[in-house]
Amino acid sequence: MTTPEPFVPGLKVGHGLAYGGKSGCTVVLGPFRAAAEVRGMATGSRELDVLRPDHLVPRVDAIVLTGGSVFGLAAADGVVTWLHEAGRGYDTGTVKVPIVPAAVIFDLQEHQTRPDGETGRSACVDAREGKPAEGAVGAGVGATVGKIAGPESAMQGGVGAWSMSIGPYRVGALVVVNALGDVLDGDGRIVAGARGPDGAFLDTASMLLRGDARGEMGDVAAGTNTTLAMVATDAPLTRVGLRWMARVAGNALARRINPVHTPFDGDVIFAVSTAEEEREMDSAEVLGLGAAAQHVLEEAITRSVTEGTREHHR
Repeated sequence: MTTPEPFVPGLKVGHGLAYGGKSGCTVVLGPFRAAAEVRGMATGSRELDVLRPDHLVPRVDAIVLTGGSVFGLAAADGVVTWLHEAGRGYDTGTVKVPIVPAAVIFDLQEHQTRPDGETGRSACVDAREGKPAEGAVGAGVGATVGKIAGPESAMQGGVGAWSMSIGPYRVGALVVVNALGDVLDGDGRIVAGARGPDGAFLDTASMLLRGDARGEMGDVAAGTNTTLAMVATDAPLTRVGLRWMARVAGNALARRINPVHTPFDGDVIFAVSTAEEEREMDSAEVLGLGAAAQHVLEEAITRSVTEGTREHHR
């Protein structure tokens, strides 16, 4: 099963690696209208305020998803510089100012090099149309999932992507999964997560319900997880409509990650529209777009640890 091209018209996605290859960033180039939904309790971000529907700036020029925790936000500086050199940004009358919201995952290790401005620039150079690369690439290089019993029991996380057509429009999702919880498939089965010494899944949610995780929680540091997601469309949604779309699409996290939105996760969902004009759309169209956004994000989450990871290592 393959995703038809294009992924979402008007989007370019690129990945960059920090020196040493243990962390990286993923850049989505616009411009586009955008909104965000924050669900995690341990977020790290930059310029999310520009995504409010009432903000002066009507469009953003790029969105950065990055590893390196707060240090990795430096990758956005490289993206800003690259966009400025390309003559892109919000026209202030004196200079064009690139608008680049960003959000981070925590993948820090001892002596690990973090994403910086050069990492962001390299992701911009790498950016292209079509289905993004998946697996242990870009911001997903240092991602892991299933950390209830400590890092030794975790599995590789990563980047996932999926898209579909609905009527005349395309809807796509891009996600970086670095969750405390386990990742599920469409039937609710664990496909990646915490494993015991025998390699079998521990089932994080069941451990929590039994109270078995209490002895393990000392190995889990607050803020050391996070899922960053983006849903995108070429439908002419307003920024208010995009905020609703981000909120609805966020339900995908609850369907494919268990547990989710914990005190140890900093989950953020972005929604963007590449359409030049915006308009108030018919209610049925909007509902269909929301359903499509949730569906493609669900698929992208599972792909981040299954098809996507296998494709990267072939």
